[in-house]
Amino acid sequence: MSLRHSYTLISPFYDAALAAATRATRARSLAGLPVAPARVLLSGVGTGLDLPLLPAQHRYTGIDLTQAMLRRAVPRAGQLDFRCVQGDAQRLPFADGSFEHAVLHLILAVVPDPVACLCETARVLAPGGQVLIFDKFLQPGRRAPLRRLLNPLLRRIATRLDVVFEDVLAEVPQLIVESDRSALAAGWFRLIRLQRV
Repeated sequence: MSLRHSYTLISPFYDAALAAATRATRARSLAGLPVAPARVLLSGVGTGLDLPLLPAQHRYTGIDLTQAMLRRAVPRAGQLDFRCVQGDAQRLPFADGSFEHAVLHLILAVVPDPVACLCETARVLAPGGQVLIFDKFLQPGRRAPLRRLLNPLLRRIATRLDVVFEDVLAEVPQLIVESDRSALAAGWFRLIRLQRV
């Protein structure tokens, strides 16, 4: 089953599973957006759970693989300057330097190729731009046998359990870490802020 197909099927249940559990952490991450108006990419915008938490001064572009997710996101935009694009976060349909900031919430551990996703994010960011990440990552060197055992099944349906962020970042030298904080589940979920050099 492809991710496009599985996320089309789970889109009606996605909010019930994630909205309440992640709202406060999403808000903490999004507090990292600047005050000055900017162009912001929401990569893997999903059903738009971030949209009600966003400051109004920016211009937002949300991209997601599935039309079913985007249909749920649009009503959440309210008065935001928001446009949605159906597309692949691993092959972004935007020119180099199109955005000043990017939000990657629960996407790097979903896509089949997180390195491609982060490389594409770096490509479309202007120098000095920031990336706000909220996701689940294995700690370097951690064995996590149960997560690795479940990964082959879950990665086909919804998400990966084996992504080591440090390994992904090592392949994207244009991005450097500004902050990295534990968020949920004893540090499995992290809030990371990167800068484009």
